[in-house]
Amino acid sequence: MDSINLMMEEHQYILRMLTVVRKACLQIMNGEAINYEDFDKMIDFIRNYSDVHHHGKEEKLLFAEMVEHLGNLGSKMVNQGMLVEHDMGRLYIRELISSLGRTKQGHEESRIDVIANAISYTHHMIRHIEKEDKVIYTFARKQLPEDVLKKVDQDTVDFESSAKEKGTQEHYITLLEDLEEKYLG
Repeated sequence: MDSINLMMEEHQYILRMLTVVRKACLQIMNGEAINYEDFDKMIDFIRNYSDVHHHGKEEKLLFAEMVEHLGNLGSKMVNQGMLVEHDMGRLYIRELISSLGRTKQGHEESRIDVIANAISYTHHMIRHIEKEDKVIYTFARKQLPEDVLKKVDQDTVDFESSAKEKGTQEHYITLLEDLEEKYLG
């Protein structure tokens, strides 16, 4: 298994969900009621597929090896770059959840916050994914020793085996496809 290719493939699913989020926000902007059940599904995907599953592999496997083996530059790229960006994405999602809660309680003005946080998250993640695909992963492939890359690949196999037992990929890809059918027709 090529762990970096797998992570890049997962980025494509995440980008597809970002398109769904954007379409849901467009409906809100056009005056439609917020579909809280669908936003719960989008947030579930973001928190559990994008963050726990995908970022889990990045943070625990690839980025940890970059910090350990690539010196000060690797450490800065990860600790002051990618991990900060992961935390920023988490902040947008916490704020989105909070604004959905306020809107559900009747605070109409919070509809703006729903849109603002959801769209900010989509813009942030599009740029983040592009940076990982074009810079971080390329740097890791070129600079990490071959045995370390093989270790990341093997650790990814183990990580994915556990996720497969839980049905993670299948569940979240199906959820994504259902939401795409509804929002993208």
